[in-house]
Amino acid sequence: MSKEAVIVPEALLKVVDLCKNFGGLRVNADVNFDLFSGECLALIGPNGAGKTTLIHQLSGFFTPDSGTVIFDGRDITHLPVHARARLGLARSFQITSIIPSLSALENVALAVQARTNGSLRLFGIAADEKTLNDQAFEALQMVGFDKQITTIADNLSHGEKRILELAIAIAMKPKALLLDEPMAGIGKHESLRLIEILKSLKSRYPLLLVEHDMEAVFALADRVAVLVYGKIIATGTPDEVRQNAEVKAAYLGESAM
Repeated sequence: MSKEAVIVPEALLKVVDLCKNFGGLRVNADVNFDLFSGECLALIGPNGAGKTTLIHQLSGFFTPDSGTVIFDGRDITHLPVHARARLGLARSFQITSIIPSLSALENVALAVQARTNGSLRLFGIAADEKTLNDQAFEALQMVGFDKQITTIADNLSHGEKRILELAIAIAMKPKALLLDEPMAGIGKHESLRLIEILKSLKSRYPLLLVEHDMEAVFALADRVAVLVYGKIIATGTPDEVRQNAEVKAAYLGESAM
């Protein structure tokens, strides 16, 4: 009796043997992982492990020295940032990238405008541009921010700015989200709020989450990849990673593990 073939789903984002050097320092060494639809993959590791350098290569800010990045079946290894964004790979940053003088709605509408016609004309986001604002409002609703649309971004708390940045990424109509330490610098209450928002989004947008907040990682991640000295030393479910001896050794003294 023949066994049925197991169908392995195609990865939406596939990273193959990615390497990056700065001078004589190898920051990423033969990094391999997949991100699948409907999941959150958390990338963790100590400071200096090469996490942000890796995210820079995925989003197009750095070009790898070798290796391949495949997104939605297409080789994007050498594409610039804007081309990757148009293909649906959106990124948030460790440091917020909003425009402080604009309202929440205007910040998101600017992202809609950039997606629809490639323009970043600040004067083109007047309140009477209904199409832009409708799409911006929809993105703000998805992150529970529809009551603060007129608030000037500079008047938002740090945690609220991170949520607004997430709405900006959503407004780009992404196929996947790269989240670079979204919990950085925010308090406990705002962190819990952001965790709940990301839980609600991950079935719609696959998430690659770079994060030091282990509470957030284990609340959100379906799988965890551990990067140490530029190499991924383990990948598995949160429970598998917790029990991995090599991971425990790499995080020796860190209570999160």
